[in-house]
Amino acid sequence: MKRGGLGRGLSSLIPGAAQGGGLLEVPVSAIAPNPKQPRTEFPEEALGALARSIREVGILQPVVVRARDGVYELVAGERRLRAARLAGLATIPAIVRETDDTDSLREALIENIHREDLSPLELAAAFQELLEELGVTQETVAERLGFSRAHITNTIRLLSLPSDVQRLLAEDKIQAGHARALLGLPHDEARSLVALRVAAQGLSVRQVEELVRNYSLTEPAAAARAIKTPDPSLAEVEEILSEQLATKVSVNLGKRKGRIIVEFGSKDDLERIVSEIIGSGPGMAPD
Repeated sequence: MKRGGLGRGLSSLIPGAAQGGGLLEVPVSAIAPNPKQPRTEFPEEALGALARSIREVGILQPVVVRARDGVYELVAGERRLRAARLAGLATIPAIVRETDDTDSLREALIENIHREDLSPLELAAAFQELLEELGVTQETVAERLGFSRAHITNTIRLLSLPSDVQRLLAEDKIQAGHARALLGLPHDEARSLVALRVAAQGLSVRQVEELVRNYSLTEPAAAARAIKTPDPSLAEVEEILSEQLATKVSVNLGKRKGRIIVEFGSKDDLERIVSEIIGSGPGMAPD
């Protein structure tokens, strides 16, 4: 399970982070819910997606708590806390404040976002905190920070990308422009496949946008193929090979034999994959 997804920028957005040694790792079982929490419904599907993201890239933004009656009471971050529990985390990064004054917390976040060097996912998490947890409107955020509403919406949508794509973005193997272009694809499998190609081939944002536009031409043919119930063991092998080779790998098992399909985007990409498979043994590495 990955930890340490929190960048240095977000911790400085919230007053109190620099006090008492900065962020604390607080047991999730020691945090009581906020009785003033206005949200009463947290869709299971959305929580599950966030939990998967947490497993891949860690917690992008700390929860905010205050010490009260021997326990920590949540001030902000209910969704992240629930997802952390779902992901099986024992502790969660938290900032301890002396007050639960959400008005000052909202103001501090808005004032400090544009001053910090945040990664795209951290910025998305900060926007989401303002809009969903602290009740700030898009109009207010756009006006105060000088962003368009579309930019804010599209940045937050980065958090809906599959966890493996978020990991590539967090590791700077793809850029925010690539990630936003991937949102135009119809489903997560396509987003993961194209993201791997971007990372492996160093595609430009313009090239990714062209891939997205052309994807609809090949998608119907792919959908028309017979759909089989996936074998969990083969799916795991596919995932391992795809990560190792940084491209889409399919494993098909028939009654008597099987086959492995490795996709590549160009001759150079093919040579890279061959080198990954055979190494650089004498007479084997491509010229």
